[in-house]
Amino acid sequence: MPNNYLVSRRHFLGYSAAAAMAATLPGRVFADDHMAGMQMPGDLLQDGPGKWALAKPTHVRLAVNLNAICLAPVVVADQHNFFKAHNLEVEFVNFGNSTELLLESIATGKAEAAIGMALRWLKALEQGFDVKLTAGTHGGCMRLLARDGGPTTLEQLKGKTIGVTDMAGADKNFFFSLMLKKHGVDPNTDVDWRVFPQDLLPMVLEKGEIQAASGSDPVMWRLTQKPGYREIGTNLMDEYARLSCCVVGTRGSLIREQPEVAAAITHAILQAHAYAAKHPEAIGSEFNGQALNTTPQEIASVLKTHTHGHYSVGNAFVNEIDVYARDLKAINVLRPETDPLLFAKGITSNVLV
Repeated sequence: MPNNYLVSRRHFLGYSAAAAMAATLPGRVFADDHMAGMQMPGDLLQDGPGKWALAKPTHVRLAVNLNAICLAPVVVADQHNFFKAHNLEVEFVNFGNSTELLLESIATGKAEAAIGMALRWLKALEQGFDVKLTAGTHGGCMRLLARDGGPTTLEQLKGKTIGVTDMAGADKNFFFSLMLKKHGVDPNTDVDWRVFPQDLLPMVLEKGEIQAASGSDPVMWRLTQKPGYREIGTNLMDEYARLSCCVVGTRGSLIREQPEVAAAITHAILQAHAYAAKHPEAIGSEFNGQALNTTPQEIASVLKTHTHGHYSVGNAFVNEIDVYARDLKAINVLRPETDPLLFAKGITSNVLV
């Protein structure tokens, strides 16, 4: 693998000036006021793994949803030597969409680390799982669609019916509920939520049984490419355009006892996402065998709508988690007595120092 696909320590530090300029770069999105003084990685595809390469081969178990397109860069990471360059021998543990089982697997030692959605993890972490978040990996995983002639804004969903695939899903329970609330629509009383299999969402939307539909790619992305459908929102709208939606978490005891392993895992995962930002077609081809009912071209197109060129660590990451915690508290997901910033600092760890 060419050395310029790997990362060095110096590209993680001292980027305050680069961060100010990077807001204008394609594929790179940063927050503004609440992210002041942030520490952000620069170009991850440079040099070698440096200090984060382990001294000897180390076996680790990484819990993921192996079918999630947004995690495709990690699933195929070893084809680009990202884990091996850090002396990591990764065994994937597939927990699908079960956040509770995934976090329990880390906390109880069945896996060393995992990747998942911040909005699904924070309530569980408030309840005391011994898991620390080490980085935000990218943004963009959820879509809310309507038919032409239907609602075009979140405000216009008041009094309407929204189709979802899971009443406990992150899209319904957290993100779009949060966004509706921010736009003056009570997600509990002003809209009606109905559950349908994802493949049926286009049909019931077309029939008018629902006025909007929330779901995952590639089905929802595919609809955006068809005449007659419009995207009302994604989890890259408003303030969330500047945040990571997925995060890396490691077992608390791993950070306490083997921080270098936690750092190697985090560093390699961020490299994989950075590579995807520059080479979505390669990731699409390699991930296609893992995905269901899609094509390499479709996977690449979906990846291009995400912000795999955005990643956060250190204070920047704490500030991102603070935003999520603040908003979850506002809709009574987190406890009223929880201080969002203190909570964010308590469940994160800056391993890349």
